[in-house]
Amino acid sequence: MSNLVNVPKSGGLTNTNLNKNFPTLVNWFDDIFNRNLPSVFTSNFNTGITLPKVNIKESTENFMLEMAVPGLKKSDFHLDLNDQVLTISTETKEENEHQEENYTCREFGYSSFKRSFILPESVNDQKIDANYKDGILSILLPKKEEAKQKPPRKIKIS
Repeated sequence: MSNLVNVPKSGGLTNTNLNKNFPTLVNWFDDIFNRNLPSVFTSNFNTGITLPKVNIKESTENFMLEMAVPGLKKSDFHLDLNDQVLTISTETKEENEHQEENYTCREFGYSSFKRSFILPESVNDQKIDANYKDGILSILLPKKEEAKQKPPRKIKIS
């Protein structure tokens, strides 16, 4: 078999049979910096907690925000509202120390997250309610009366 070569209209030759077995310096750097990092660098390696997933549902009366955060206590959460921005955060620390004979083992863990949501103007921020049950943080965001969708009605023609 022969090596195929492209012949451009200008008449010059370009070799398309590059030796793929020997990476160039540029390819080598691209390979190092563009590969996926091991998960140990991209996750919280003490607990494995990542940013919790959120479901947001809208009805005619309100918005419901649900966040899956199992394994925490109600007192671990901080909910703040500032200029129509709702921020949900948590920070937990755990320290255990065990001593047996000549051996001491001390383990500690730390995890935290923070999520912020810009609330629409239609939310009545005076009536926001939160509940934590079975690993789900539920936040009820009721709509203002003027923002609630009114049911359709028939208009009689006179």
